[in-house]
Amino acid sequence: MLKAERVAYILERLQDLYPDPPVPLDHNDPYTLLVAVLLSAQCTDERVNQVTPALFATADNPFDMAQLSADAIREIIRPCGLSPQKSKAIKRLSEILVEAYDGEVPADMAALEELPGVGHKTASVVMAQAFGVPAFPVDTHIHRLAQRWGLSSGKNVTQTEKDLKRLFPEECWNDLHLQIIFYGREFCTARGCDGTTCEICRTCYPDRKRPKKTRKA
Repeated sequence: MLKAERVAYILERLQDLYPDPPVPLDHNDPYTLLVAVLLSAQCTDERVNQVTPALFATADNPFDMAQLSADAIREIIRPCGLSPQKSKAIKRLSEILVEAYDGEVPADMAALEELPGVGHKTASVVMAQAFGVPAFPVDTHIHRLAQRWGLSSGKNVTQTEKDLKRLFPEECWNDLHLQIIFYGREFCTARGCDGTTCEICRTCYPDRKRPKKTRKA
């Protein structure tokens, strides 16, 4: 199967499986999504969704969050891990949003990336899921599957993102990154598939005999 054929098949199959992929992190607006995505670093979405109700009941906007101490935030978000760094980042970015953006989350990639604790992936998720701007956030699931499916040989998520953006139409990016994540969690897991087991791996590479080694992000 040629790469163009793999791309077309993957698009069609993922659309069949996940025609309307939901945002996996519970949120009410761009600010609560931003905080939830920040908390999801090295933490499962399920755990974040267990923690954010208590956090947002205390403060669900940058004005109220900026009034909390980092220690108070840390006590609530502790189950998410990395709570010392994340609590300081949440407090400081909330202060910046109040001081520089009238309490609004900017719909601008560069501005988002300047906020404490907000890297390119987090900013991309917010741009895609909060503002509907085409972006292709790449996490470990997407990085792994892109290699198994012969879409990228990138050594890191930055290169993988560039490769995927070149292969897939821009209008598909926002749904597609979620669809790949859901498929990776359900069918093409790190341990459950080695590049020869799941439906898409078998279809893209029916003659593959050995496990596909993938580079970690």
